[in-house]
Amino acid sequence: MIFSFTVVGILANTLIAPAIPDILVDLQVSASRAGLLVAAATLPGVVVAPVIGLLADRHGRREVLVPCLVVFGLFGGLASFAPSFPVLLACRLAQGVGSAGLINLAVVIIADHWDGADRARVIGQNSAVLTVSLAVLPPLGGALTDLAGWRATFVPYWLGLVAAAGAAVVLPRSSRRDVRVGVQVREALGYLRSARVVVAMASGIAVFVLIFGLILTALPLYLADGFGLGATSRGLVLGLPALTATVAALSLGRLATRVGIRRLVLGGSAVLAVAFLVIAWAPVLAVVVAGTLLYGFGEGATVPSLQSIVASAAPSSSRGSVVAVWVGGVRTGQTVGPLVAAATVGSLGAPTTFLLGAGLAVALLAFQVGSGQPRDVEERPEPVAVVP
Repeated sequence: MIFSFTVVGILANTLIAPAIPDILVDLQVSASRAGLLVAAATLPGVVVAPVIGLLADRHGRREVLVPCLVVFGLFGGLASFAPSFPVLLACRLAQGVGSAGLINLAVVIIADHWDGADRARVIGQNSAVLTVSLAVLPPLGGALTDLAGWRATFVPYWLGLVAAAGAAVVLPRSSRRDVRVGVQVREALGYLRSARVVVAMASGIAVFVLIFGLILTALPLYLADGFGLGATSRGLVLGLPALTATVAALSLGRLATRVGIRRLVLGGSAVLAVAFLVIAWAPVLAVVVAGTLLYGFGEGATVPSLQSIVASAAPSSSRGSVVAVWVGGVRTGQTVGPLVAAATVGSLGAPTTFLLGAGLAVALLAFQVGSGQPRDVEERPEPVAVVP
């Protein structure tokens, strides 16, 4: 059931990514608007995700998750009927409100039930489910676009309603936590100020600027304009990184025990930098493919490691809030990345955009090394003393 929430949550942008050029042409808008289309589904999460985390800690995981799935599925499905680009953006914004609580609550539920290396292992499995979805969904979106037009790529979003029904049946009811909101917020802030969470937050923002800006926005345009690929072919290339990311994610528990979470995060940042350099300097499509496969390793090592760090930083009573604030920061990266990447591709071209992305990955690696975080040894979070 947890893995199904992750699959639904990842639908938001990966399914329609191959259709982006077709959507822009059909609705008669310029390529520079591609960033708005991607960012519309992530922007609400910047504000909504922390609120959802507080509500999940206060009222329970099930009581918050089910409405999120309903909103996601309803407005995602309605987007297929959008008569204009502004209406499509409005549906995507509403869908983004629902998606703000999906993947982060899946991680919270995992952290509620597993500890230590087992927690890293299950979070890695959850991330592997995510990356397998990334391998399947872009080709599916491309095929739907070629067979029935771009509007068909929004039809699978109705599955969010099915997942909502399943969650309502499978997940147990939660007891309401009777504590004042101000006390709850101060407790969460105590954990959010820790060096581990601060560095994980900054790292998550940077990594998702790169993922959503370069891979989900710039790469489809690069493949269409630079190599003449159609929607189905673009979808296949966009799905390739999920293969290597899955291998890395499934190995997370074992690797975290052997080399430590710090080396995993640092190694992932280094691999991302190299991958973007390869794509930027690719003379032929085969080199772009090699770069995307290398990128998958970096993503598969970095993202679930950061999730594990944040989920381990607070006890159950504040975990939803802490993870949700991290997700809110990540949503900032998901929103800024497409806007900046689309503008940069339009003015400087895709290769230069990927080169700048490699520079950001190098800067991230330097920041992580200089901060000394994350540390290899995870400490059990101590309760934060808060005066009511």
